[in-house]
Amino acid sequence: MPPRMGSAQRAPRLKGYATVVSNPTDFLKRARVSMLDLKLGDDLLFETPVAFLLQTDLWEMVQHNGPAGMAVLAILICFSVYSWTIIFSKLGSLRGAGKANSRFLRAFRKSSGMEAVMVVSEQFRPSPLVAVFDFGYEELERQVKARGSVTNRTALERTLQLGISEELAKLERNMNWLATTASVTPFIGLMGTVMGIIRAFQDLGQMGSTSLKAVAPGISEALIATAVGLFAAIPAAIFYNYFGHLIRELGARMDDFSLEFLNLAERSFGGE
Repeated sequence: MPPRMGSAQRAPRLKGYATVVSNPTDFLKRARVSMLDLKLGDDLLFETPVAFLLQTDLWEMVQHNGPAGMAVLAILICFSVYSWTIIFSKLGSLRGAGKANSRFLRAFRKSSGMEAVMVVSEQFRPSPLVAVFDFGYEELERQVKARGSVTNRTALERTLQLGISEELAKLERNMNWLATTASVTPFIGLMGTVMGIIRAFQDLGQMGSTSLKAVAPGISEALIATAVGLFAAIPAAIFYNYFGHLIRELGARMDDFSLEFLNLAERSFGGE
């Protein structure tokens, strides 16, 4: 049986690896990060990204971009500004159209005949249903003046469908721009990032240095283009889907209204 090792014969501890913990809960306490200096090897805590963003001068990074990078950023900003203009315009017009439709539909259902609806329709002129009503009423008036009743229901249905198609085209105006912004701007930003990274590596080759410290600033500046591209694309994609949903609802409401119009026309003037 091998002899037991005494206290003097125990394996020595490796110097520099011994750790003394006076309080077992000390390691649970997170230190506040007021300044971040990666050169000193600061610990990456929860507050580290916030401190990094506070110390980052984005405008200075943008200014260091080359002519090509600045051109890409200008294109992305133009896309973003125009898409936000469309978004605010569509929000007001679609909400107003929905409210006007509801008011006109209540007045239409309470009316006694087509003439009464025609008189009150001017109060709800922004409503797409009023435009559809005008299409149908003109065709109805022509038939009634000719023979005193609804003689061609198919022609009246086609006229109402033309009115619906025209109003949907108005509601969908500029929607293609939002779709283009959502699909194209990420790739424009990526192109700007690729050009910036190429320039950063060219500068690295001219400096003759292979350290990350030399190439990191150029890469971080190049990534600004991708961030701006996503900033332009994400809102455009969200509101494109939201507006598409509202337009589909308005289209369904106009289809239902055309059926109510035909019913009222047959009750008021009869039909074959």
